[in-house]
Amino acid sequence: MKTLQLGTSWFLEEAGGLARIYYGCVNYLPRVGVDVDGLVAGSDRVVQSSDGKVQTFAPANSSTWSRVLGMRKAANLAIANSQFDLVAAHFALYTLPVLDRIGKLPLVMHFHGPWALESQAEGAGRLSTFGKWVVEKLVYQRADGFIVLSESFRQILHKTYGVPLEKIFIVGGGIDTAKFDLDLTVAQAREQIGWSQDRRIILCVRRLVQRMGLENLIAAIALVRSQHPDVLLLIAGKGAIADTLRSQIQELQLEDHVQLLGFVPDQDLAIAYRAAELSIVPTVSLEGFGLIVIESLAAGTPVLGTPIGGIPEILQPFSPDLVLAGSTTNQLAQGMIEALSGQRQMPSAEACQTYVKQNYDWQVIAAQMKSVYEQVIQRKN
Repeated sequence: MKTLQLGTSWFLEEAGGLARIYYGCVNYLPRVGVDVDGLVAGSDRVVQSSDGKVQTFAPANSSTWSRVLGMRKAANLAIANSQFDLVAAHFALYTLPVLDRIGKLPLVMHFHGPWALESQAEGAGRLSTFGKWVVEKLVYQRADGFIVLSESFRQILHKTYGVPLEKIFIVGGGIDTAKFDLDLTVAQAREQIGWSQDRRIILCVRRLVQRMGLENLIAAIALVRSQHPDVLLLIAGKGAIADTLRSQIQELQLEDHVQLLGFVPDQDLAIAYRAAELSIVPTVSLEGFGLIVIESLAAGTPVLGTPIGGIPEILQPFSPDLVLAGSTTNQLAQGMIEALSGQRQMPSAEACQTYVKQNYDWQVIAAQMKSVYEQVIQRKN
C-alpha cells in the first residue's frame, strides 16, 4: 500500500502533538507495509532527516496563503508522479486546496482536534472561528474515513461536523516506548538533569495556553504546600500565557514551589519524566488524547489526569486512581495530596511501562492505522 501523507510541520523542527504523531506515521507505517510519501511545511533539512520520504511545500514561517498554494503545487506534483492507493491528511487547511486534485483516491482524515473549537477556547474571534469551521466542514464532507484519538473526539466529530459514526475509527496516539525506557533510578535522573534530590517533584508538560488548566494547577499547589511543604511543581512548555502564569506564581508567593522550565528539548523529556515523582495533566477542555500521559507512563512515572476528553480513556482501564475527580483547583489539590501521602494508590514503574508497551507502542498503533486504511480502500472500491 502506498500513501501520500499531508502534514503540517516536521517534528524535529517544530514540537506539538500533531507533528509528533505525523513523524511517527512516517517512521513506523513503513514497518507494517505502508509506504509513505509526505508533505510538510519546513526547511530543506526535512528531506535529509526523513531519508527522502518527506518533502516540504513551503517554509514553516511563510504566510498562510504561501503555504496553501505551496501545498497545492506540491501535492499536484506528487500525485502526477506516483500511484497512490490512499491520501492521509492531518490538517483541514492544507487538505482543502488539494481536494479537486485527489480525484477518486480514498481520503482518510487524521482528526487531531477540532481546529475551530480549540481556537475559540484559546480566545480567537468569532469570524476567525467561523472561517476555520467552514474549512473543516468542506474537507470532512469529502473524506472517506477518519482516524480519531479517542471516543471523546469521535463524538465531537460526529456531533459538531455531522460525520457518520461508521466513518470514524479510534486509534490512540503512539510513542516509541524504547526511547522512554531509561536505565536510570529517579535519583540518577535527577542528578543528570540537575534537579533537587530532597523535593516531592511533580511534572507538568503542557503548552502554556488557556484550556490546559495551568492556572488551576498553580493555585492548587498553594493548598498542597500546606500539607507537603517540600512539594515542587515544574511546568515544562512555552506559550501565550507564560507571563500570566509568572505573575500568578508571584502573587501566591509560590516561587519556591512552582517553576516554569520553558521548552524542554525532546531528548531531555524522558529524563525529566523519570526524575519526577509523578506527572499531572490538569486540562479543563478539549483534550483528545494527551501524548504526555503515555510518555510519562512509558518512563515509569505515574500520571494524574483530569476526567476530560480522552484522558480517562487511557487511564481508567489501567488504574482508576490516576483519574482525578475533576479539574477545579480543589480537585487537583486533593488528588495531588492523596497521591503524595499514599492515600491514592500509584502503580509501579514496571506496571506503567508494561501497560503502555502493550497498548500504545508505535508498532501496535501503526498496525491499527494500516487496518483502517485497508477498510477505507475496500469500502471505496
